[in-house]
Amino acid sequence: MLLPLLICAQTKKQKRKAKAQKQAFDNYYSTYSLKPDSAISLYLYYQIYEWIGTCYKYSGDSKKGIDCSGFVNEIYSNVYCINIPGGSSDIWTKVNPVEKDDLQEGDILFFKIKAGQISHVGIFLGNNKFAHASVKTGVTISDLEESYYKKYFFKGGRISLSP
Repeated sequence: MLLPLLICAQTKKQKRKAKAQKQAFDNYYSTYSLKPDSAISLYLYYQIYEWIGTCYKYSGDSKKGIDCSGFVNEIYSNVYCINIPGGSSDIWTKVNPVEKDDLQEGDILFFKIKAGQISHVGIFLGNNKFAHASVKTGVTISDLEESYYKKYFFKGGRISLSP
């Protein structure tokens, strides 16, 4: 029963990294060469900013700890008013597949990490950057060109916002 607590407890190094990420996020548009094109974009970034540094907790769904699918659900619920509960593979069944070259801000990214099955998700931000809840660093922003994510990237997905 102590394991979730141990995973969730942030080290000083992780706290410094989260603080640094929040500072970088303050300069997000210039740092990552992103140009939001709508109020939704700004709200998406604001919501993600609020979660940066939150520790990882399997099946977590709060600021005390969250996993990748819980993070995607929270962001989609708060930004787009769309509830997409379930794990990574459950979310995949609710999207229209999108190739890497056609990704748009807010699309959901899917990764096949464990045994070749969808086991990780994140939210695409543009310029190859995405937000996700990492087991090692908690909620963070990563680059699809990092060798690890490049190796396991499967596809993007887009939930239809029309009824």
